[in-house]
Amino acid sequence: MPTIVPFRALRYDLKQVGSLSNVICPPYDVIDAELQSKLYKLHPANVIRMELNRDEPGDGDINNPAANHRYSRAAKFLQNWRSEGVLYEEAKPAVYVYHQAFEYAGQKHTRRGFMVRCRLERFGEGKIYPHEETLSGPKADRLLLTRACRVNLSQIFGLFPDAENAAQNLLEKAVAGQTPVEATDHLGVVHRMWTVIDEAVIKQLVELMGPKPMFIADGHHRYETACNYQDELAAAGRLTPDHAANYVLMMCVGMSDPGLLVLPTHRLFRGLAAMDSKQLTEKLGSNFTTRVAGEGADLAPTVWGEIDKAAEQGTLGFFTGKDERWTVAKVTDAGRKRMAEIAGEHSADWQGLGVSLLHRLVVETLLHPSPQPSPTRGEGEKDLPKPKYVHTVDEVVESLEQGDAATRDATGVMGQGGRFELAALVMPATVEHIRQISQHNERMPAKSTYFYPKLVSGLVINLLQ
Repeated sequence: MPTIVPFRALRYDLKQVGSLSNVICPPYDVIDAELQSKLYKLHPANVIRMELNRDEPGDGDINNPAANHRYSRAAKFLQNWRSEGVLYEEAKPAVYVYHQAFEYAGQKHTRRGFMVRCRLERFGEGKIYPHEETLSGPKADRLLLTRACRVNLSQIFGLFPDAENAAQNLLEKAVAGQTPVEATDHLGVVHRMWTVIDEAVIKQLVELMGPKPMFIADGHHRYETACNYQDELAAAGRLTPDHAANYVLMMCVGMSDPGLLVLPTHRLFRGLAAMDSKQLTEKLGSNFTTRVAGEGADLAPTVWGEIDKAAEQGTLGFFTGKDERWTVAKVTDAGRKRMAEIAGEHSADWQGLGVSLLHRLVVETLLHPSPQPSPTRGEGEKDLPKPKYVHTVDEVVESLEQGDAATRDATGVMGQGGRFELAALVMPATVEHIRQISQHNERMPAKSTYFYPKLVSGLVINLLQ
């Protein structure tokens, strides 16, 4: 694993802000306009004002640091809160133990990890591996924010192999009996954090983590942004060997942690030709065996229950808007052969993923042929109709039933609404898939995984200056 080090975090002074629950927020990419407004109202020092500052009338050019806009306002809030004592810098470098206690599908879970600074490595040049494609827009946005504020507000979510959970258990022993700081987010997830400053414990942690690889679970855009910011400073002659911008804020979670939960990301498509279940079956041809499972959007939970129980990446559930029917499709040997032909630049592990079969074989090739196949396709699924992404079957049902309402697309842009011509239920990639495909130096299609719950911003802030 790349070098990890403790750091002196910037933290909220609870004497000034009261409850920590009032000042945390989720990462920018899961915040819609409604939640943004709610967080603004929750507390005048909520980290939303830095993480995702809203546009205001009369804003200037966002590329002009001297202009008044959402990035310069974020920097001003940071400056003011530091000078007013709302935020303070820790006296000693520390490792921060971080637990998330939550309930999902009627079961209680606790995901455990720890936050450190992790030395940056370009993907493909060390032991830090990505697993998903990225989009240029979010990286440009996060780079503007980083330039303005010179901090990491959100953690990169990293996974590392540790069959015995030795690293986490070391830290759990170190914080036993200590009272954590605690916050509850808008979804009811409880976030707890402890501080470890014992140099002997930290030294042992660094030694345990030394040989391990790190796989990015979430935060690919922010990680690449950190590398780009590092390059900018180097080009300007401002990067010294010990500069903080050589590192990024990382949340490290063991792959064997019992609280690790990966949810599916289902898709709803506009922009495809209208079709019914019979026409869908004809288009899928010999590549899939198909069976009509029933009619009506509200049948989604039953269809998903069947797919989830089978736990096969090659089984997909499709809803055709024209006749409002559900079709369960299972890839055949002929379909796998076709997939190998059209995605030969990828490994068999990549080709076998449900999301890969859905986008490359079904949508791109069988339903929406692309005139110019590309070995780099997958970057934001730019050659495909942009889907709406949801994580629960309840959201699938709601989206199908309210399909005429305006919705946000994958980049957050408001669309025109209208019926979804196709919905797809797809199995999530597993942690083992991430390990295998990452070590092939490949990336999965965007939104292949969704690690629930999201890490929150506002517990610690990593200074880059």
